[in-house]
Amino acid sequence: MVALPSPATLLRGLSLAWSQLSHQKVRLAVALLGVGFANILMFTQLGLLSVLFDGVTLVHEQLSGDLYLVSAYSRLLGRRSFPNIYLYQADAVAGVAQASPLYMGDQDWVDPEDLMAEEDALPGAAERKQKKSGDLFPNRVRVLAFNLERPVLNNTEVNQQLDKLSAPDSILFDRMAQPGLGPVVELYGRDRQVQSLLANRRVYVVGLFNLGSTLFDKGNAIMSDYNYSRRSGRSLDQVGVGILSLEPGADILAVQQQLVATLPDSLKVLTKAELMQAEKDGRSRDPSGKVLAFGAVMGFIVGVIVVYQVLYTDVTDHLPEYATLKAMGYSNGRLIEVVLFEAILLALLGFVPGCGASVGVYKLLTWLTKIPVSMQFGVASQVFLLTVAMCMFSGIIAMRKLSKADPADIF
Repeated sequence: MVALPSPATLLRGLSLAWSQLSHQKVRLAVALLGVGFANILMFTQLGLLSVLFDGVTLVHEQLSGDLYLVSAYSRLLGRRSFPNIYLYQADAVAGVAQASPLYMGDQDWVDPEDLMAEEDALPGAAERKQKKSGDLFPNRVRVLAFNLERPVLNNTEVNQQLDKLSAPDSILFDRMAQPGLGPVVELYGRDRQVQSLLANRRVYVVGLFNLGSTLFDKGNAIMSDYNYSRRSGRSLDQVGVGILSLEPGADILAVQQQLVATLPDSLKVLTKAELMQAEKDGRSRDPSGKVLAFGAVMGFIVGVIVVYQVLYTDVTDHLPEYATLKAMGYSNGRLIEVVLFEAILLALLGFVPGCGASVGVYKLLTWLTKIPVSMQFGVASQVFLLTVAMCMFSGIIAMRKLSKADPADIF
């Protein structure tokens, strides 16, 4: 049975490791900068990777209802529609109180300032026209539409403005949309109404709401189902998502099973958690996730190289001291403990400033892109474990030099 070292022994090893590291202040500072830089790389990549998968459920999180009907042939929310008749069938199932349709689609959006310049409404319009050769350059926004008498979002700000959407061509615009869609918020704050083009037809922004953009969706717009159908030419008989609200006290799993038995196989009946997970699974096939994961791996490799160089140099410079300790009775295991303690100290001391700097990077990314990037416990835990593993791995590689610490070399 292997005897564990006593606390006193561990404390002496930790003290010796700190003495080794702090002996060269400049080298320690460089090592901590290297670890912190590797942390920032990993935090940034894993943070964006988290947004890639968590941010795609922004709409899902705000949907009302208890169960949801979606096409079985689509990996992403609302990308394929299904006949509205199935909502009536679902509404007839015991335990379902109401079945409401949600219509979704991506449509071209024109920066309002570009439109105003095109119509000679802004000073300098001629210069802007010449620069853009008279063309309008659209981005795409996600459009959400529903029956105003049967709202499907748990968003107080949206629900308080539903009466505004009864006007023709009126929309609510996402306050958290990316800057590339134009200064809609500023223009609305000044004029209380903004004109633009959506799907090459004029619309009027009559209100704002908060939802948020993602790496895939630059922003969101909300309109009535009537306006959506009239403008897009799409029939309201084809639904993107069915929102099912259950009666009080209804067993959600029992109702779900009954719906699965009643409805055709072309439909999936999902809880909110299942709906969100299905979206993440669908997005996981996107190449963006692989790119960001590769970036995190590169950050890890950079950290390993930096820490290895520091520990290897430290062991090399103090090889006579290690040989002396061997002559005094220190075993190879005790000396290895010292190097591992150095690696752990570098991980702990480098993680704190790296984490703090990453919070600032997240705020900067949020400000620049309008994509909500925030420090999450899961991401912080991942980076901390990766940092410890990175430093420990570097320490293990550097240990090989200790085998050359022979007391005979100094006597």
